[in-house]
Amino acid sequence: MKQKRNFRRIQWFLGLLLLGSLAFVHFYAPRFITEIHNPLIEFARSKTLADTVPSFPSNPSVGKYLKFQSFDGTALEAYVTFSKLDSAKGTIVLLHGIRSKKEHFLRLSDTLAKLGFHAVALDLRAHGESEGIHCTFGVKEKQDVAALISQLIEQEHLHPNIGIWGQSLGGAIALQAMGSDPRICFGVVESTFSDFRTVTHDYFDFFLGFDFSFLTNYLVDRAGTIAGFDPDEARPVDFCERITQPILMVHGGLDQRIDIRYGKENFEHLASNNKTFLEIPDASHLNVWQTKEVAYFSEVFAFLNSYSP
Repeated sequence: MKQKRNFRRIQWFLGLLLLGSLAFVHFYAPRFITEIHNPLIEFARSKTLADTVPSFPSNPSVGKYLKFQSFDGTALEAYVTFSKLDSAKGTIVLLHGIRSKKEHFLRLSDTLAKLGFHAVALDLRAHGESEGIHCTFGVKEKQDVAALISQLIEQEHLHPNIGIWGQSLGGAIALQAMGSDPRICFGVVESTFSDFRTVTHDYFDFFLGFDFSFLTNYLVDRAGTIAGFDPDEARPVDFCERITQPILMVHGGLDQRIDIRYGKENFEHLASNNKTFLEIPDASHLNVWQTKEVAYFSEVFAFLNSYSP
């Protein structure tokens, strides 16, 4: 009799464990994909440079914080660093990677200002000081960029020769923005993916050591439902077919997070006749800037100057 009761307790325990696991997979696990300030990820995440960099200067002669509303009412924040030349060459929008923030571009903004560009570092939605909970991998963010450009031209009266420079997630957003907004005149895109669903499979394999296709697809679909976007719309490669602007694409040859083949896939689909693919053979995903830094930035700045009046 006692043995029978113990067996029933085990059955109840296993049943509750199964139900709890299914509930976790259905309701919570998808949030790891899109929720930027997820408590569990924040707890496990080590402190990075993006967490420790200083703030932008508050001197109005150097730059200014810019708050504006996007298409859906989400309040976003950017920082404009003004050109240090008497006549600006253009305005460059800077887009950071996932779980980073605009302060990542503090040093670059100052350098661009010295070269004669207004630099506009944006906190992507759900990042930094911008509102929002979920990242949509470009589906909504490309419209945020469009709202920012309207603000820069119509309200701030900055130079309408608009360029865009995006890294990783920011690069994916940059491609989608360039393919949908002709006001963007040129772009630099670093280390990004061609298809959100595909790269999510890669990330599961990279971070967890396994990828069950059915489970990953289920989590991606659920994440889209929770965050309010269609994951299959987050395909930068589709927008590349609409990009006719000059573009420089960059990728590290040792990138294990986003394989270089995705960068090459995007490049092959570009409609632009003025396109360059720059492979940094010894660079991984996170150190493209640090690998051959002087030569790399010299090439990027030469590209920016070549498409500026």
